[in-house]
Amino acid sequence: MELHREQVLFNDRYDSGRQLAQRLIEYQGQSVLVLAIPNGGVPVGLEIARTLDANLGVVIVRKLPLPLNPEAGFGAMADDGSVIMNKELIEKTGLTPEQVNAQIDKVRNDIRQRSLLYRKDKPLALTRGKIVIIVDDGLASGFTMKAAIESVRRRQPEEVIVAVPVASDSAIEQIKPTADKIITVTVDSKPQFSVASFYRRWYDLNDKEVIQCLEEWYARRFWSNIKSSSQQQGIV
Repeated sequence: MELHREQVLFNDRYDSGRQLAQRLIEYQGQSVLVLAIPNGGVPVGLEIARTLDANLGVVIVRKLPLPLNPEAGFGAMADDGSVIMNKELIEKTGLTPEQVNAQIDKVRNDIRQRSLLYRKDKPLALTRGKIVIIVDDGLASGFTMKAAIESVRRRQPEEVIVAVPVASDSAIEQIKPTADKIITVTVDSKPQFSVASFYRRWYDLNDKEVIQCLEEWYARRFWSNIKSSSQQQGIV
């Protein structure tokens, strides 16, 4: 994908995560949980969690695709079953209740498979009383993020912060009523908004890279805990 130089702000998702983390530095040392939206949000979340020394997890959210146009969506579903729907678009496209339910069932199965892949047999991350930072690689419409916010809200966090490297101004307006705070590197108001245009290296992240990011984080936390325990016992 060829990009105009003035549009590019990030080399890749890891770079965007590092830049975004600097805007979240006030949360360093607090009780923070970073929840990344797979697939693209995981490298971004990894860099934020690393900078803030926070816990990292995933909130799995998938678009509800239009039957004849899977690139477009009429809503989104999260891994706890939360569903957000664009009722205007459903009416405009003439989707029947049967079609809507069929797409919901497909996405529910997809989320179940991804949950097994990314979380194994671990339950949903505990968010009660924590500052939760929900991360993605960018916001175009805001519907998937709205589903993620609703899912997290049900688990009674202290605060819900949305952190994305780039967002359209319409997406910001979409999620503003549901998030306590929205942190971005840039917001764009161009009619033809594209998250990809802000990245020099943009590609569809595969499951293997997502799992590598999560395993890297778990290994880092494991050895950090071992080191901390050793220091407390006077071993190191």
